[in-house]
Amino acid sequence: MTNNLHSSADLDDVDHALLRLLQENARMTNARMAELVGIAPSTCVARVRSLVDRGVITGFSARIDPVAVGLGLEALISVNIRAGARARIAEFSAGIRQLPEVVQVFFLGGSEDFVIHLAARDSAHIRDFVVEHLSADPTVASTRTSLVFDHSFIGVAVGE
Repeated sequence: MTNNLHSSADLDDVDHALLRLLQENARMTNARMAELVGIAPSTCVARVRSLVDRGVITGFSARIDPVAVGLGLEALISVNIRAGARARIAEFSAGIRQLPEVVQVFFLGGSEDFVIHLAARDSAHIRDFVVEHLSADPTVASTRTSLVFDHSFIGVAVGE
């Protein structure tokens, strides 16, 4: 869980433009980004490096089609932690994040404590995950599973 809070005042129009371009295509060359933004390539390299160093850019990754790697069923699993187990929230979160089926983990305020985004082979895989990793955990009070029919990655609105 990160606590990096950056004021949009810390970012200028060039930073916002670079962030938008990188969200669209993180493999875009520095030369192409520099051309599109209207800055020198060396300035572009320095700006992107600064965004990484300041924690504005937290990583670069590929978005993989789960179906292409045999994980054609996705689920969102809501988890409630037992009232007496609140001290184990960090341990629970860290353990869940290590499991290969887990795509994302959200720690929430509200009626659920966590939502786990899971990619699985089939419904039996989801059932086994819930039984082995959630229902068997004494930290967990209850779960509720919803199947994902479709979703889209949008990204963060930058400089809007």
